Amino acid sequence: MSRLEFEKPILELEGKIAELRNVEGDAGVDIAAEVTRMENKVDKLLNQTYAKLTPAQKVQVARHQDRPHYMDYINGMITDYTPLAGDRNFADDDAMQGGLGRFQGQAVVIMGQERGHDTESRVKHNFGMARPEGYRKAQRLMKMAERFELPIITLVDTAGAYPGMGAEERGQAEAIAKSIETCLNIKVPIISVIIGEGGSGGAIAIAVADRIYMLEHSIYSVISPEGCASILWRSAEYAADAAAALKITAQDIYDLRLIDGIIKEPIGGAHRAKQKTIDNVAKQIATGLNQLSPWDTDKLKAARRKKFLAFGRS
Repeated sequence: MSRLEFEKPILELEGKIAELRNVEGDAGVDIAAEVTRMENKVDKLLNQTYAKLTPAQKVQVARHQDRPHYMDYINGMITDYTPLAGDRNFADDDAMQGGLGRFQGQAVVIMGQERGHDTESRVKHNFGMARPEGYRKAQRLMKMAERFELPIITLVDTAGAYPGMGAEERGQAEAIAKSIETCLNIKVPIISVIIGEGGSGGAIAIAVADRIYMLEHSIYSVISPEGCASILWRSAEYAADAAAALKITAQDIYDLRLIDGIIKEPIGGAHRAKQKTIDNVAKQIATGLNQLSPWDTDKLKAARRKKFLAFGRS
């Protein structure tokens, strides 16, 4: 597991527990009571630490490489998954994944950004930063969902859309804007969950939904704290100040009434209990779909547009 600096005392205790278990296994010494005491201390420390995370620390947790990513959710809550590739214009985009599957027996279209777990997979998926063809693939899948009257689930986890020259030449801004427009106009339910980092237009391109949820330690921002600090203070060293000022945590976003709910993470964050996190997300998605079903297509579309037009109004 990757180390988070504020978790150092917890990780040290967990290391000692592992050492004690090895001693018990090698020497046959009964140290169960001591292990139990230390495990209880770890649980207490986790509760205390994660109950008072700063915005900057939440950014670290949201970006943790061991958090469950798109394919983990597919494997953990979707059956009969069939990936679909390509935008039918230029190419396939490995950062934006999507396809058909069954969610608790219900046929759905599901899509989201895949960041990868190691160096090889991160490079393959471009660190979850989609190019224009990724957003055009998303549009294609949304229109297909509408054609076959299938609900749409989107899982958001990206630092933002890819800013490379090739992406800009192929119309990155237009692709994002068109994806947002498609979300607004589609006549089937859309459930969106920010599972890690929701960065700028790259996130909102697939997050204009009837129900929007965030994991407890995820973030949603118009710009990264580092980018904001570089603009305002001319130094990324002020990223922690920027994280606090930007109001990017799930709790801040909920207070601003920009999302519909916060999904609880296991104590110590999603990276410590992947399947439990996936189960919590699945439960919330099921609740959202039940609230929206059965749906009237015109009323569904009108309510979604009204919801987003109301943002920012008192």
